[in-house]
Amino acid sequence: MTGLLKQPAHKPEQTGPEADARYRRLRLQVFIGAFIGYAGFYLVRKNLSMAIPAMAPLGFDKAELGFVLGLNAAAYALSKFLMGSVSDRSNARAFLPLGLILSAISMCFMIVPIQFIGAEHKTLAIVVMGLLNFLVGWFNGMGWPPCGRVMTHWFSVSERGTMMSIWNCAHNVGGALVGPMATYGAAWFGCWFYGGHEELYFLIGTFAFPAAVALLIAVMAFILLRDTPQSCGLPSIEKWRNDYPRNYSEKHEEALSAREIFFKHVLNNKFLWFIALANAFVYMVRYGCLDWAPTILTEKGIDLKSAGWAYFAYEFAAIPGTLLCGWLSDKLFKGRRALPTMIFMSLVLVFILLYRSFIDNLTIVIISLIGIGFFIYGPVMLIGVQALDLAPKNASGTAAGLTGFFGYFFGTFLLANTVMGKVAQSFGWSWTFLLLIAACLLAILFMGLTLKEERAPRTG
Repeated sequence: MTGLLKQPAHKPEQTGPEADARYRRLRLQVFIGAFIGYAGFYLVRKNLSMAIPAMAPLGFDKAELGFVLGLNAAAYALSKFLMGSVSDRSNARAFLPLGLILSAISMCFMIVPIQFIGAEHKTLAIVVMGLLNFLVGWFNGMGWPPCGRVMTHWFSVSERGTMMSIWNCAHNVGGALVGPMATYGAAWFGCWFYGGHEELYFLIGTFAFPAAVALLIAVMAFILLRDTPQSCGLPSIEKWRNDYPRNYSEKHEEALSAREIFFKHVLNNKFLWFIALANAFVYMVRYGCLDWAPTILTEKGIDLKSAGWAYFAYEFAAIPGTLLCGWLSDKLFKGRRALPTMIFMSLVLVFILLYRSFIDNLTIVIISLIGIGFFIYGPVMLIGVQALDLAPKNASGTAAGLTGFFGYFFGTFLLANTVMGKVAQSFGWSWTFLLLIAACLLAILFMGLTLKEERAPRTG
């Protein structure tokens, strides 16, 4: 890797009280940079799902827009896997802000096919919209891998479940803000651009306003992030905390070739394949509920503003749930990730059944969405942590990318977006809930296959 993305060289190692104080300060600084940087990606990620209800009066239908949603997920899946390998050999400080800037620019241009091409040229509009949403997904794939790289280099394995659970809340913060941004961005800035054409105000709130905020966050992330402790003249995190995982080797600190990463440490690891399959069904549930919630609610007579706040509640409910799941995996389950994942997915299933049974009762629907949000993001987070635990630090982006590919390509693009959109259009929402129930059961099954093989990392 050369140029802007080239990994910084290791500097001579510093020791002593001043180095310890600097290590603690930089750990907090880097964590904040990774948190706000990753939250920024979710401001310009799934915005189209908030726009779908407002696009129906303009002549676009659910099946078409479900396909466009799916392209975002497909691009993200491919990017997270392929760009994960690039990230493993890049400077995280530059890699993350670059991806966020490109995501924001692509998201802002989503206005063009909707406003300037329009449904009167629907085929062209859908093609351009799909291309832009593909780019949004691709550049968003540059967010998770550098964060995974940062977290594995700055936080040791015995604290990683807890710290990753806190960091993982970043996408709930970013995702939850999309709803209020769509509402208030349209109210604050819509009239500046569209005057009396209120039907177009949502374009500013949903696409342009979040993109502008994401650009500012990219600058902040660049200021705060650092690549590795060694690039700052500090020892490895394992050495500094005297906290070595059972399979640790000094070679894990060395840069690996793409061939070594893919074939030696990722593709031949059957445990990674099990959790990747489980991840596909976890993500089907995650986005099957999240992406279609605004549409379901508006079809039940709820205004877009209220639907946006329901979206907000779903995302923010995930924060305490994720923190609880990460803490339990570290403290109660001693670094094992499979069992808490299975428990949380079982509880997700309970709330999906409640959602399905009382879909015409707004209060119970919102309670169900909050319950799903609370429990679904723990498994999302823990599968990512498992991937980091199973690979050397310098192959962590690629390992997480494999599970992410299954989650976003199969779970989100094919199942949650494309299949569920077509099933909802043809057969109604009741059939989509049967798909979500099956997904919960399959996720539990594949995680169950890992129970005997999963080994807790050595702590202390």
